[in-house]
Amino acid sequence: MCGIAGIIGNFEAYQLDAMLMSQHHRGPDSTGKYSDKNFAALGHNRLAIIDLSPESNQPFLDPSGRYVLIFNGEIYNYIELKAELKGHYTFTTDSDTEVLLASFLVYGHHCLQKLNGMFSFAIWDNQDKKLFAARDRFGVKPFFFCKEKNSFYFSSEIKALHAAGISRIPNEKVWASYFAYGSYGNPDETFWEEILQLPGGHFLEFQNQQLILKKWYFFEEEVAKQPKNLTFEQAKEHYVTLLKDSINLRFRSDVLVGFNISGGLDSSVLLALVNLQKDNSKINGYTFYTNNPDYDELPWVEQMVAQTRNPLTKILFQADEVPDFTKKVAFQQDEPFGGVPTLAYAKIFEQARKDNVLVLLDGQGMDEQWAGYDYYVQENDTTIQGVTDSPFKRYMLSDTFLAKSEKPNYPKPFDNELLNKQYRDLFYTKIPRALRFNDRISMLFSTELREPFLDYRLVEFAFSLPLDFKIKNGITKFMLREIASEYLVNDLVFAPKRPLQTPQREWLAYDLKNWVTECFASIENSEYSKWFDIKELKKELEHYIEGNIQSSFHIWQCISLFEMVRTTKE
Repeated sequence: MCGIAGIIGNFEAYQLDAMLMSQHHRGPDSTGKYSDKNFAALGHNRLAIIDLSPESNQPFLDPSGRYVLIFNGEIYNYIELKAELKGHYTFTTDSDTEVLLASFLVYGHHCLQKLNGMFSFAIWDNQDKKLFAARDRFGVKPFFFCKEKNSFYFSSEIKALHAAGISRIPNEKVWASYFAYGSYGNPDETFWEEILQLPGGHFLEFQNQQLILKKWYFFEEEVAKQPKNLTFEQAKEHYVTLLKDSINLRFRSDVLVGFNISGGLDSSVLLALVNLQKDNSKINGYTFYTNNPDYDELPWVEQMVAQTRNPLTKILFQADEVPDFTKKVAFQQDEPFGGVPTLAYAKIFEQARKDNVLVLLDGQGMDEQWAGYDYYVQENDTTIQGVTDSPFKRYMLSDTFLAKSEKPNYPKPFDNELLNKQYRDLFYTKIPRALRFNDRISMLFSTELREPFLDYRLVEFAFSLPLDFKIKNGITKFMLREIASEYLVNDLVFAPKRPLQTPQREWLAYDLKNWVTECFASIENSEYSKWFDIKELKKELEHYIEGNIQSSFHIWQCISLFEMVRTTKE
């Protein structure tokens, strides 16, 4: 897990240095640079996870010196690919980095289809003066870019592009859509003008000032290829086989591996299968709690680990930590993020780093492939679990700002509404947001997060299964619960999904009332006040503090904007 940065075209050496310094936290073990005279500058921040030797540092050159690779992520099936490539390439390291470069040399861009992993990488051809870059299927690892005048800039974090001199101007359409509809932008957008992102499942080529983007992962086609007419038991057996293999692959590491655990079904399954590893006694679990019994999942977590006897580290997160920690995390995120739950989750990575556990697994991705959210069985377009009233307060916005917003219109490639909702959440809403939040908070503390349930083989297969394998007699994630029942007690397997894990609503209204009031006042006195109807903004805050706390999303939106205002001033 690392950070990459590069400039193709006109550049100054200090620009690459500034980019690498701004994302040093992504890879504190080594910083490397490569320059192709006046054509290209590539840089890399390394967090060493596989093959810790300096021979695997980056930028990494092929034996001829023609191709230069910088890579962020992990290729989990690198051992199998290396065996396949041995007749075509002579390896000098034990790294997945060299396997990735060899795969590209042998297969070209078709190598992407062979990769099982999370990745964003760039390869510079110093003979043809051509850049090739790609991002993994679901966009687990980030890739931001900007084409300005005669130069092409790219990096793992937005702040690196700003450090290189790219203007820090808000993209008002994206911000307006965020406030009006809760949208975090399309797969190619960011909250900043001129800065785009390479969508997951795409690659790009840049040569002679020409930029070409192409899609390489066609999810619908892969779903159509899945086995048909399987019985429930056959499907369950096949899924379990894939699931075990996915977790085994993600335990490939030359550093300590742990896992994040909540009290839900997905974490329960992860816990059970993690403990199929040969030496599970040293696999440490991490969870957070807030000392609020209405939200904490600690009792369920403790019940789960009592069965498996894993070491468990419990991290307490309290209201008085929120203001300062929000500042720290917001700077790292570069864009709005998910609120107090994201902050609490970030504390896990902070502690893991202190414990020298550099790789953590979590249970992200099960709800989307198994139709686990309550709105999957409702006839509406909601994307938020456990709400009745709309969390979006458009009347707080000025007419001119609201007019810039665009209601998201997501593609519907399937002839089934449930499948289209799952597709939306996988590629446009739930998963892209969670992956963005989680990449930033894990890398803030120089740790690597792996998501075994987002193995593309699992997602494609589960997605293709009949509806009654997913939802039966009103029970969501039915097959997954049947799988879990073979490892866990029933009150864990059939516990209802709890949409809220922190007392964000109460903290913002009561414990942190003064801080929240200061955030709103700062917005009112900033250049961004024109985005709002100030009278309505004040009224909404008053209503919230007086006890109308059904939803706190709009309050957190304003806090997100306040953090941007503060960072701009600083």
